[in-house]
Amino acid sequence: MKPALWLKIAMLPACIAWCNATVSAGEPELTTEVAVQTSKIAKATLHRYVMAYGAVEPEPATGDKPAASSKIAAPMTGILTQTYCEEGQQVKKGDLLFELDTRNADALIAKAEVAVEFAQKNFARKQQLNVTDNISRKLYDEAELLLQTTRKDLLNAKTQRELLQIKAPLSGTLAAIHFKVGEAVSLATVLADLVDLDRLDIAIRVPSQESVTLRLGQPIELSTGSTSTGSDAEVPPVQSGKLIFISPQVDPLTDTVLVRATLNKDSGLRPGQFVKVRIVVEERPERLAVPIESVVTRDGVSLIAVIGGDSAKQKVIKPGLRDGNLIEISGEGLQEGMAIVTQGVYGLPPETRIRVLK
Repeated sequence: MKPALWLKIAMLPACIAWCNATVSAGEPELTTEVAVQTSKIAKATLHRYVMAYGAVEPEPATGDKPAASSKIAAPMTGILTQTYCEEGQQVKKGDLLFELDTRNADALIAKAEVAVEFAQKNFARKQQLNVTDNISRKLYDEAELLLQTTRKDLLNAKTQRELLQIKAPLSGTLAAIHFKVGEAVSLATVLADLVDLDRLDIAIRVPSQESVTLRLGQPIELSTGSTSTGSDAEVPPVQSGKLIFISPQVDPLTDTVLVRATLNKDSGLRPGQFVKVRIVVEERPERLAVPIESVVTRDGVSLIAVIGGDSAKQKVIKPGLRDGNLIEISGEGLQEGMAIVTQGVYGLPPETRIRVLK
């Protein structure tokens, strides 16, 4: 091959590169522009929670007041002959609720009354004779003892009849009635459930590992619904209260600790209802926070995109406590009010022009 041909072939790539450079130099530089939505760094009070589930229950008995619920039981075997209440009725302490068959008790009272009347007349005669010393001391004492015995028998008969009239042990609402008139009941048979709906609390089972952070008086937030995302932290609270009891022992079957919290009188909740509970175990006021979607983690490094003019530049941050949709952040140069990218932050280069979506 001739040397001139080899020279032409060798110079061909250089010519192509020079032509491309000449064309590029005559064209404007292309700039990437990304459409994003924005927010601002704000100061907020953030909370750390212990999440758990609980059930609404009547208050248990304490040293100064009885329990807020009662299983009304039959004090003896018999036939239910009268019902003076109905389910859902509000009753006061001492109201008559049920009555068992009183015929035998009435017969015993009548018999005891006759015996008392006879003993009274007999003792009256002995008193008259004692005035004139026409009776021995033994006969006088026997007549007096007989009168005391018959009076005691009458009192016992009346007491037995009162037991057949079953009264409300506390004020509240009759949640359920389990027997009807004419049915036989036995000793300790539960006739009805009575509960004071103004005295309810929440029984909560907390995992033992998290129970070490609990303290009496800590506030709680509870809800009965769920969000579409299924996240407990995003369930809006509907009630509030505070911890009033923390069990000193762990349930070995569930590895949980029983705690109780107060419930408002007008909560609208009912015994047996399950609720989701957030116990506030820490509060951090005046912390810099951003929406959780504005934080990106790449290779173990957390970043946010801070807006300056019409461009966004990534900054390394240290994430902290998360509370709902907010997360605590710290880092060099971060200040309250700085504009940041929220939606659209994923995929952003370290620095780029942006267009804010309205």
